[in-house]
Amino acid sequence: MSSHQPLISVIVVSFNTRDILRSCLQRLFSVTEGLCLQVIVIDNASRDASADMVEQEFPDVHMIRSAINLGFAAANNLGFLAARGDYVLLLNPDALLEPEALQRALGRMEADPCIGMGGGLLLGKDGQREPSARLFPSLLNEVLMLSGLAAKYPKSRFFGRFDRTWDDSGQARAVDWVPGAFALMRREALDQVGPFDERFFLYYEEVDLCRRFHAQGWKIMYWPDVVIRHWGGESSKTVENQDFSSSGSQLTLWRMRSGLLYYRKHHGALTARAVAWLESGWHGLRAWRARRQGQQRKAHESERVVALMRQAWQETAGGLNSPDRPW
Repeated sequence: MSSHQPLISVIVVSFNTRDILRSCLQRLFSVTEGLCLQVIVIDNASRDASADMVEQEFPDVHMIRSAINLGFAAANNLGFLAARGDYVLLLNPDALLEPEALQRALGRMEADPCIGMGGGLLLGKDGQREPSARLFPSLLNEVLMLSGLAAKYPKSRFFGRFDRTWDDSGQARAVDWVPGAFALMRREALDQVGPFDERFFLYYEEVDLCRRFHAQGWKIMYWPDVVIRHWGGESSKTVENQDFSSSGSQLTLWRMRSGLLYYRKHHGALTARAVAWLESGWHGLRAWRARRQGQQRKAHESERVVALMRQAWQETAGGLNSPDRPW
């Protein structure tokens, strides 16, 4: 690493995560001794006094309060405007850094000027590996995930391709994209590709950004020895009156909206329609089968998914337009 000590701007977007946010910031400061940090928290109109807690307990943190929930993309863009660092770290409030994680990531970035973004190994509450290094979404990957084949054969290079579940080598890899729970970006690269597309209120925004990094020739790296404990979905769980996928820790309707926006933007109208048909058709068949077997609850769940996809399609005009914020 060069003698120059680079400044890292850490951006944390918070929505009703006061207690876990406190833990996140405490851990951040405790394991980054010797690093130059500028820490920015954007509060998305939390109802739990998260912003007050930050101002009272972490006076050195740059606190930005939003009057409405801007979503992940737009809130981070506010952070980008305030960031002064040579590097920008996206860090979820439910992500806790392990010792030396950020130091290792910074060292890799400093050693290779072609790396535009890097991520680490995300471990859940139970210590199990979470998706940390992924392929870009595609119709094939959607089929493998929907059908359950990816989960059934995780060690297969083909069936486990989307989340690279087959790769337990422990080796650093260049990948398509890394999750925004922990993503260290070179400021030069970010300035070149531009900020998040704010049409993505939540989900797919980092996938879209990573595509633009690749398009400009920047590498995106996954480092399995950069370890982050990630609780997952803590903000989403506080959203009221929305269907929530416990297996994926995602809000189903919001995930569908963003998915349609992504496919329409990068693959066109026909692919967006095919994705909608695929998920609706799969769950339609699943509901029909469940009804025949007397599994009424399972049938209702699948019928609900079909209805939500129809709603997402209408609200986004087939992936063309983003609904007004906040979602």
